[in-house]
Amino acid sequence: MSMPLRIQIMQRETIKPSSPTPLHLRSLKLSLLDQFMPLVHIPLLLFYPRNGNDTDHLAKATERSLLLKTSLSEALTHFYPFAGRLKENSSIECDDHGAEYIEARIHCILSDILKKPDTDVLKQLLPAAISEAATARDSQLLVQASFFDCGGLAIGVNLSHKVADAATVTSFIKCWAASARRSSTEVVISPVFIGASIFPQMDLPIPMLPVDLIQGESVTKRFVFEAPKITALKAKAISASVPDPTRVESVTALIWKCAMSASRSNLGVPRKSVLSLGVNIRKRLVPTLPDNYGGNYVGSISARMEDHDDLELQGIVSRIRKDLIEFGENYAKITQGDDTSLAICKAVEEFGKMAMSKDIDYYNCTSWCRFELYDADFGWGKPTWLSTVFTIELKNLMCLIDTRDGDGIEACISLSPEDMALLESNKELLEFASANHSGSV
Repeated sequence: MSMPLRIQIMQRETIKPSSPTPLHLRSLKLSLLDQFMPLVHIPLLLFYPRNGNDTDHLAKATERSLLLKTSLSEALTHFYPFAGRLKENSSIECDDHGAEYIEARIHCILSDILKKPDTDVLKQLLPAAISEAATARDSQLLVQASFFDCGGLAIGVNLSHKVADAATVTSFIKCWAASARRSSTEVVISPVFIGASIFPQMDLPIPMLPVDLIQGESVTKRFVFEAPKITALKAKAISASVPDPTRVESVTALIWKCAMSASRSNLGVPRKSVLSLGVNIRKRLVPTLPDNYGGNYVGSISARMEDHDDLELQGIVSRIRKDLIEFGENYAKITQGDDTSLAICKAVEEFGKMAMSKDIDYYNCTSWCRFELYDADFGWGKPTWLSTVFTIELKNLMCLIDTRDGDGIEACISLSPEDMALLESNKELLEFASANHSGSV
């Protein structure tokens, strides 16, 4: 299904926190890591089938939409920066401006979309795609509740990367869902937004992460690695230096290997390649930080393959593991404060210069694995499928997320049209992954 959806917008509403944000929390200074993040919204889609034997879908949609709005308002009391506005690249004015909420009717059945998910169709279920440009720019959080003719529901979320990383998005979704369930036995753990005290701002030009390196004409495809295939892939990736490759290391290495092979074949010459792999640093700092620390606590490794390196899976996994170990050792030595912020600032600047080189292919990988987003139950059961969708033209990008059973991995991959044509027919990749696998229904 790749045609435009028949979407009927039922209402647009600004949802404010249920309780006013206290005066002493009205201005939140961004951390240095927040400042690095580009002005983009993180996308997430959660799909829920019809619940039980409901037949009055219109009444049920109205009831659920009201519950989503009420619980969102309650969740924003805890995640108050999400209802604020960005002030330059310095702070969030937590003025209870509110989050954008859109209720929509989708005139088709959910299974039509999940049979063979299409990126262009999925984009239409995200609020940033249909919001006014000014609204999308000024809002830290946008939500779209899309109700299907069959009674199914898709919740689309766009959350500014200036205030959240994947772990913070997960914490927010869990808090919102718990508020909707109205369970008296569940304790909602409020987030803590103190990143600026850990990674202070610097009085220096801030080099944002080089998103422009991966902007350009692209094709996005989805590949699913089922658990048995990942077991076989990990066995193939074992070496003396890495006797215990992880799921993410193995899948990332294989995708990077196949993408580099496609690039070299299309160019006719070997090229250097850099892979930036995002890493949650909360558990790598000393002392470690709790999961409820909101904002951006993400670093990245920069694994590098020279143009003369052989594209061999074991060697690529070893390269990624080596960089991860060095990354962990470096962050374990971090003493929070200005010296650390200065070192990070210089490292990002150096990385930007390296990645800007015209003779290097730059790839970016983000992993959402082990965040347990499939536990997001708003009162009508857990999602049958969830997905991230690239809403702007990006190439050489990959995002990994768990399958519903928690053991497989879905990879959303975006490459140039020429490289994707070779990747999706790569025999080694297809030995372990199926292309555009259907979403669960």
